[in-house]
Formats: sequence, C-alpha cells, structure tokens
Amino acid sequence: MQNFQGVGVSPGRIIGTIRQMPRPVSEPPSGERLAANTTAEDAVAGLKTAARAVHDELKARAERASGDGKAVLEATALMAKDPMLLKAAGKLINAGTSAERATWEAGASVAEMLHNLGGYMAERATDVLDVRARIVAELRGVPAPGIPSSETPFILVAEDLAPADTATLDPAVVLALVTSGGGPQSHTAIIARSLGLPAVVAAHGVDSVVDGTEVYVDGAAGSITVGPTVEQRAAALAWVENAATLAVFDGNGTTADGHLVPLLANVGGAKDAVAAAALGAQGVGLFRTEFCFLERDTEPTVEEQTAAYKAVFDAFPGKKVVLRTLDAGADKPLPFLTDATEPNPALGVRGYRTDFTTPGVLERQLEAIALAAAGSEADVWVMAPMISTAAEAARFAQLCAAAGIKTPGVMVEVPSAALTAATVLAEVGFASLGTNDLTQYAMAADRQLGPLAELNTPWQPAVLRLVQLTVAGSAEEGSSKPVGVCGEAAADPALAVVLAGLGVSTLSMTARSLAAVGTVLKTVTLEQAQDLARLALSAPSATEARDWVRAKLPILEELGL
Repeated sequence: MQNFQGVGVSPGRIIGTIRQMPRPVSEPPSGERLAANTTAEDAVAGLKTAARAVHDELKARAERASGDGKAVLEATALMAKDPMLLKAAGKLINAGTSAERATWEAGASVAEMLHNLGGYMAERATDVLDVRARIVAELRGVPAPGIPSSETPFILVAEDLAPADTATLDPAVVLALVTSGGGPQSHTAIIARSLGLPAVVAAHGVDSVVDGTEVYVDGAAGSITVGPTVEQRAAALAWVENAATLAVFDGNGTTADGHLVPLLANVGGAKDAVAAAALGAQGVGLFRTEFCFLERDTEPTVEEQTAAYKAVFDAFPGKKVVLRTLDAGADKPLPFLTDATEPNPALGVRGYRTDFTTPGVLERQLEAIALAAAGSEADVWVMAPMISTAAEAARFAQLCAAAGIKTPGVMVEVPSAALTAATVLAEVGFASLGTNDLTQYAMAADRQLGPLAELNTPWQPAVLRLVQLTVAGSAEEGSSKPVGVCGEAAADPALAVVLAGLGVSTLSMTARSLAAVGTVLKTVTLEQAQDLARLALSAPSATEARDWVRAKLPILEELGL
C-alpha cells in the first residue's frame, strides 16, 4: 500500500481512478529563428492575434463561470494582453527570434520578475506561464493545455493546476483534486471549496502515480492511498450518504444551546448571491466588489456600479449584506488605479490605500453603494480592506457618513489592526476578520507556496490569538461591536466552532460550506466551544491545535469532515 500525505483543503472521501494532467506545451527550441518567408512585422502581428484569441477564449470562459472561478479567469485573461509580456516578446521577434520562442522567453522573464517580488505578485507568475503556453499553442495551431477529457468520472492529479483550468472544472466529471504543489490558499484550494470538490494540495510525489490507478482520497485528512482498504471503501460509501445531508442548510446558524452564530455567504456578484440565498445563507458576509472592476481599462461609472450592487442586495431583502470596497492592488491590479511596478505589492498600495494615490475612486464607489442601498430592502454594511490604524478607520467612517452610509466597518487582515482593535473599532461599527491575509502577514508566509503550507494555516495559535485580541478589543469601549470572520477559516467546521468560542459573532464562507458548518455547530454548546477555543490557543503548534480540537468533535469523523 502506498500513501501520500498533503494538506486537506476541501473535505470528502472519494474512491476513483486517477487521471494525470497531460504534459504541458513543449518548449520551443533554444535559438529558434523566424522562418525565411516570415517578416518580423508579420510575426508580431501573428503574436498579437494569438494573444487576443487566448484573451477572448478565457474571457468567454469567465462569462460562463461565477464567483471565485469568474475572478480567476478574468485576472488570467488580463495577462494575455499584458503589454509587458507582448512588448518583451516583440523585441525578441524584431531581433530575429521566432514568435513561439520569443513568447516563451518573454513569459519566463516576466514570471521570474513576478516570482522575485514575492507575495501576491508571485501568484501571478503562474498565470503568466499558463498564458504563455496558451499563446504558443495558438501560434502552433494545436489545442491548449487543459484538463483531460473522459467519458467516466475520475480523480484529477497534477503538479499544480493553472487558474484557467481550475476555474472551469466540471464536478460531474472530476470527483476530487490532488496536487503535489500549491498551498492551502492557492487557486486550486479556493475553487475546490467553492465547487464542493474534495481536494488535497502539497501532496509531494503524487504526480508520479500512473493513470488508471485506483486511490482513496480523504480531503479532510489530506491523505491519498493507493489500493483502498475495506475500511476506506466503507468510509467512501458513508460519505456519499452524508453528502446529501451536508448539502442542505436550514438557515439557522446556532449552537446546541441556542447561541446564535449567523452563517453568511461570500459572493462576487448577483449570480453568486442568488445561489447563496437558495442554499439558505442568512445574508452576505463578504461581497467582493472588485469583480465589478476587473477586465476594465477605465473606472466603471457610478450608474454601472449601482446596478451591479443592487442586484446583489436584491437577493437578500431584509437581511445583512456586508460589502467590501474595492480591494485592488497586489494580485488584482487595475490599470486606472494601481502601480504594477511596486517592489513589494503585497505590502504596497492596495485596498483602502489606493485612495491615497488615486483619490475619488473610493468616494464614487461609496456614492454608488449608497444609491443601490437606498433602492433596496437589504441591510447594507460597508467595510474597507487593508485598514492598519485607527486614523484610517476614522477617515473611512467619515467618507461613509458623507455618502449617506450608516454602518461603516473595517477588514482586520493586517496584524496592527488586530493588536489595536479597541482604538480601531472605536471609530467604526463593526469588523470582519480576513483570515487568509491575516495569516500570511502574521506568519510571514506566502499563502500560495506549498512548502509553507504548515505555517500558512489559520490554526496557528498566533493567528487565533489575533482573533481573540480583535474580539476583546471590540468590547473595550463598553459596548461590544460585531466581529465576524469572512476568510476561508470560517468554512472549516472544526475551526468554525473555535471561532464561535472566541466570541466571533458571524461566520461567512463559500455557500457550499454552510450546511457542514451549521451541522457541526449544532452539536456543541457555547461553553463547549469556548473550552475548545482555549484548548486551541494553548497548543504549541497549528497541527496540535487542529488535532486536539478535532479529537473532541467526533461528529467530524462520522461525517467525513
């Protein structure tokens, strides 16, 4: 029996045969020159045509997708017409290099530059290499790299998945995802959770298993077994039975003794919001408004923004919708707002900080939000990302008041905001913890890197301590203000119990996780959740924190979560 251990990022127990991602587009020969009958001008024109075709194909995919998948595809499509990539390739073509080789070398240079920048920009290096392969395939007139086709369902195994491929997975064909690379917050992990696909990342060596091999995948434990045992076959059958139960949320987030913990959804637009409402979400805890701005060379008008926001608000009449103002910068560059040449974009001008360098965009967005809220029945709350100080929180509250927005708040994703939560929250009405960024900033660990997966988990006691400090700070002024969690941590049923025990007031997640989290919450009292929170805080490591808590929640093993 052969076993592989990785990081479980989406629960599920599945048995199936594997299919490996096909080999990538081969590298054009070094030194390959322009054909004798091809001019540099024609080759540059051909490159631009190929790049445009790749962009249009990815954009078309984005229009068929939603939520996280849509955002990933739109961001990748932008890379296909990135002037830096095309300009670098054009220079090589004018020097006599073939279009295919020029694209390959230019893509390598741009990807290396982004990788060296670290943080979010390192994530964009994967997009560049994916786009490079697609352009070369288009120039050659061969199919682009992608997920293998199959008439029967299979478990997909790869070193890593390109964002464009991950975003268009068909859950009816792909039973589970396993990668030897990637991290717990990679594109693969995030989209697997949104699709409800069992997934394991950072499982070193698994890409060496041959096609057709039968394996058992446990997405919660992060394990892959070649040649499933009788017990594992029984566990997989039990998962199928439990999956039906875990697909239905009754719309009532509460502990066993009636302590309310509303379960909200993370959405990117109207389509997501309608789907989340249908799945029983008690509101929206994170409306990512940057999806309305992606793939734009110019700022959307107030009228365009108002229509987009109102469509989400209308899906939740009478319920809370927490909207995050534009989180541009780092991995979400916008030509009219951000500077792509920053030496360290993850620590640069992003989120609320863009108002320092490009004033007016935020105020117009707040105007659109206020107009949309006035025309809907939703209870609209608005929060700013990347708030670091009480002064920034106060200024954002003033901007909201000027626009007519009644409930301003802040994202707590920078450790300084957690450490000074009392003074920050004195200026606004609520806070929401973005655990993805809070974890990578607290642990100085790029959330996309597989080798740092052990560091980059919200189970880190240091991260849980920052959550505790934020909740404690919210009550220091005498009147406790709501502190929610909208990062990926909220989708982990075991961690959701801990967060409730730490005093978090709401949990927001991908809508597919609502039922699982709701089911587990109902098995513990608030006092038990508080005991588990103390247990996690006392652990010497993230692994022990997770193991100790899970050992006290037998329902997780029963349900395969």
